[in-house]
Amino acid sequence: MTERKEWQKEEAHLKECRALIAANMAEYERQYEERHKETKALFDEVQSGNVELYDQMMTSRSLEEHSLNQLTNNQAAYEKPFFGRIDYRNLDERLFESIYIGKHGVLRNKTEVEIVDWRAPISTVYYENELGEGTYSIPDSHSDGKGREYRIDLSLKRTYDIEEGRMQGFYDSDVAANDELLVKYLSKNRDAVLGDIIATIQKEQNEIIRESPFHNVIVQGVAGSGKTTVAMHRISYIMYNYKERFTSNEFCIVGGSDILIDYITGGLPELDVYDVKHMRMDELLTHLLQKEWKKKYRIVPPSPSLAWKSKMLFATELEQHMQRLRAHILGNCVVYDEELGMLLSQKNNDDFIHGNPDYSINRLLVTLDERLRARIKLQCQGREEIGIYNHKLAQYKHYFSDHCYKGSVVNLYLQFLEVYGKAYYINMTPVMEQISRGVFDVYDIAAMLLIYYRALQRKPDEEFGQIFIDEAQDFGPIVYYALRTVLPACYFTIMGDVSQNVNYECGMNAWHDMREKIFNSGTDHFRVLAKSYRNTIEISEFAGKILTSASRGAYKIEPVIRHGEPVRFIESISKEEAAGLSVEILTDMQQKGYETMAVICFSDEEKESVIKRLSHQIHLTDSDKSGFSKGVMVLTVPETKGLEFDCVLLWKPDLKGYKENPKLAKLLYVAATRALHELFVMN
Repeated sequence: MTERKEWQKEEAHLKECRALIAANMAEYERQYEERHKETKALFDEVQSGNVELYDQMMTSRSLEEHSLNQLTNNQAAYEKPFFGRIDYRNLDERLFESIYIGKHGVLRNKTEVEIVDWRAPISTVYYENELGEGTYSIPDSHSDGKGREYRIDLSLKRTYDIEEGRMQGFYDSDVAANDELLVKYLSKNRDAVLGDIIATIQKEQNEIIRESPFHNVIVQGVAGSGKTTVAMHRISYIMYNYKERFTSNEFCIVGGSDILIDYITGGLPELDVYDVKHMRMDELLTHLLQKEWKKKYRIVPPSPSLAWKSKMLFATELEQHMQRLRAHILGNCVVYDEELGMLLSQKNNDDFIHGNPDYSINRLLVTLDERLRARIKLQCQGREEIGIYNHKLAQYKHYFSDHCYKGSVVNLYLQFLEVYGKAYYINMTPVMEQISRGVFDVYDIAAMLLIYYRALQRKPDEEFGQIFIDEAQDFGPIVYYALRTVLPACYFTIMGDVSQNVNYECGMNAWHDMREKIFNSGTDHFRVLAKSYRNTIEISEFAGKILTSASRGAYKIEPVIRHGEPVRFIESISKEEAAGLSVEILTDMQQKGYETMAVICFSDEEKESVIKRLSHQIHLTDSDKSGFSKGVMVLTVPETKGLEFDCVLLWKPDLKGYKENPKLAKLLYVAATRALHELFVMN
């Protein structure tokens, strides 16, 4: 077929798809309005006392939500119905298939799919397979198995460029996204990039997105490699394919700051993800402590001088301390009764205690009482003494549970700190005084969570099934050890870049402890994303020089070929001149059409000074009030973690000291790599 005829055929198909979607929209709107009226009428009846109509009302509400979801999906698909197509022959069933793939699935009727959702198992062929023979599998939603595998012969893989319902072009390719289209998408503003990214997901990103949800995944990704985007798409993929196994309220997104969480969650509705929990790391840890965390307690940033609290050694020593406490309390649990004989033997108790290593001390004591009551009942059967059963129950009531620890986690933690201080010659007085006043950092909370789990927890926490952590390198290993320990049935997707650890002393500068000591089972996977899609070649080259000092060469950037403006350096000017010039630059950038801009400072004091200087001359967006939003924001380096901006202006960075100072290099590397298109350096 000639190129022109192929173009005409594709244009006709696009027109046909949009007509179908328009018809679907009209039908689903009619259904929604009809079901909404029905639900309201039934609700009024139930409120009036006709409670027998409650089930009917809930069914009607469910149908109403289904119609609304279908309407929303079709509305979202109308301007750009599909982005990809695959033609293949099913070698097992000898059938030829031509499938169009879109951001949202579109139905022709109840049984016929017109456009396949990008999350469907067959869509992975578009992202990963090369032309020729290959396979794809349909995952088993209830287990870790790959499910059924299909053999195919792929003859066409096509990527479409569609804007506002019009065909701009298409590309036949042996890789998922043609470089020309990828560069075009990456050249857009940040919001547009997020909207188009599904069409250009790369093979290595797709493998992480579609990794089994029954695996823990750690991803080391350089700045701009798409870590956050991959995490968002992975949530969407799991929700779509494993809805029978995981509900939306079992998912939790965790970040280090409110602005990062706001940035992530803002893009989720576009991926058909709703009702997902989200918390800062400190909020998650205190949430898991339940009633042991008091409202009067206060959280402070961790001190670099107390970095030992963030390390695995601290966690290991704490675990050994709790094991000694457990052995002391449960060491001799033999119960012998003069009348009934042996009720609980040492061997019987040892088998039970060792067989339940995840039971807390208090839970073991309560359960031993239950076992004791059951044994008394068994021993009393067939005995003739009147009332002996009730007498013995009363005699041994709370025999073990009277020994349950009834104090606070804080007191147990203070006891451990005293022991640890003596063992490692650390002056614990200032630390213990701070904790006694109810002031904690995130590592104190992680340690107390371990104590709570080992000593006090009555039942396992089953609230979370999937936890996604972004900017993971900013927290030390004890945090992840605590989460992994107290949530054994939960699966983790952990995204980070050790080159971007801005908490140099306390955070992670390598993945060793995570891989070797925490997530070290056969189903725990470590992945690397080395390609950077965010920055232009010019910005990447500048950042690459800094990265050598930040990571000592452990992880290098592989930039996607996209040229832009050179990095601009403005040197040897006063603060007043710098402020005036900054306003000029930012105004020019706004006139260029850039929507997100950041002035990045290297201290809180500098940030406040810059805000005072600029706020009289240009409108600034207040991140404390609005989270991540369009406009000009003035932020410190830690506040920009995980974010990206069309244009970035670095305020007074140290361009000399970083070469010998990895901590400073990491800060500068993070700041420089926030820019999508243009970077200015004010010295």
